[in-house]
Amino acid sequence: MEGGNSPGLQLQQLPLATAAVSVQPHTDSFSYKENLIGALLAIFGHLVSSIALNLQKYSHIRLAGSKDPRAYFRTKTWWSGFLLLVLGELGVFSSYAFAPLSLIVPLSAVSVVASAIIGIIFIKEKWKPKEFLRRYVLSFVGCGLAVVGTYLLVTFGPNSHEKMTAENITRHLVSWPFLLYMLVEIIVFCLLLYFYKERNANYIVIILLLVALLGSMTVVTVKAVAGMMLVSIQGTLQLDSPIFYIMLVCMIATAVYQATFLAQASQLYDSAQISSIGYILSTTAAISAGATFYLDFMGEDVLHICMFALGCLIAFLGVFLITRNRKKPVPFEPYISMDAMPGMQNMHDKGIAVQPDLKASFSYGALENNDSMPEIYTPATLPIVQEQHGSKGVSAPPYRVLEHSKKE
Repeated sequence: MEGGNSPGLQLQQLPLATAAVSVQPHTDSFSYKENLIGALLAIFGHLVSSIALNLQKYSHIRLAGSKDPRAYFRTKTWWSGFLLLVLGELGVFSSYAFAPLSLIVPLSAVSVVASAIIGIIFIKEKWKPKEFLRRYVLSFVGCGLAVVGTYLLVTFGPNSHEKMTAENITRHLVSWPFLLYMLVEIIVFCLLLYFYKERNANYIVIILLLVALLGSMTVVTVKAVAGMMLVSIQGTLQLDSPIFYIMLVCMIATAVYQATFLAQASQLYDSAQISSIGYILSTTAAISAGATFYLDFMGEDVLHICMFALGCLIAFLGVFLITRNRKKPVPFEPYISMDAMPGMQNMHDKGIAVQPDLKASFSYGALENNDSMPEIYTPATLPIVQEQHGSKGVSAPPYRVLEHSKKE
């Protein structure tokens, strides 16, 4: 009896197994399609955001000498950049709902590449071809490496997909890998904050590590919020769950504090250093958070993980070369002549002479055409005047006047 039933059972199970095997490629192709949609949205968003920021920067430069500090609000260029910036951020935000977190975060290298290309296209200096290639060879190599790294990231990115329902997010939130990761991150963050605030350790690595740790939580919550909104649009409402608003509040709070530390870093260090080091640290922390919270690399083979890591390293190197080649701005501060200010006679006794303010055109704080300035802008010397001090009628020593030349 059992022997007679076994062939029948095998015949009945065979179509089921065949059906199960046929469903898997369909699921994989669908997940790869979602990865492609998310990657394209992220690339589009970063590209548009880079163009928008450069438009706003151009508007600020044009109105640098305006008496009204808010004159750029009345320009179409600034508002066009603002609308493009909103569109770009919406594209990046939407990409988190489709593709894994570890795939979307490294694609921010696109904004660095786009800014470098825009800077080369709109540069004002006239170079000979050989000088141009020698000046921007690192930028060209960096852009090429960033493109290769982006291709590897998209091709070998993690392929884990699950619906961002409130139940799934809550399960990930209380899982022991993420709780252990959060414990380590909180301890490291508190130690860095202690050294930064109490010990005045204003090193760029410490500040950007604080930004990276906050940013890892920002992207985790962004993916949760975007994913729950997508599931709600598809028909299963998730916006009535408390976990959605918890993630929303955490997203806003971490983003605000992240911007605060970035602003402090920009006051102390060059923007090129912040871009390269910040990109490397933030991407590494975000990939680690995605791997522990959303289990992005669960079920991936070793080859895909190694190729993905290679793509990250190549993108890191490309961004480093691009930002390293940027010309560091030389700060220029207009000089004010102390000789012409009343009540500052004691400055001359010490032999200090300061040049007067030069009424020349400025661009980014740098003096233009300094060598071709007319003679009327050269500082004038003060006449030597002797004053009587006290009742004895003893003349005070004359002021020390320094002769200024155009070369000085």
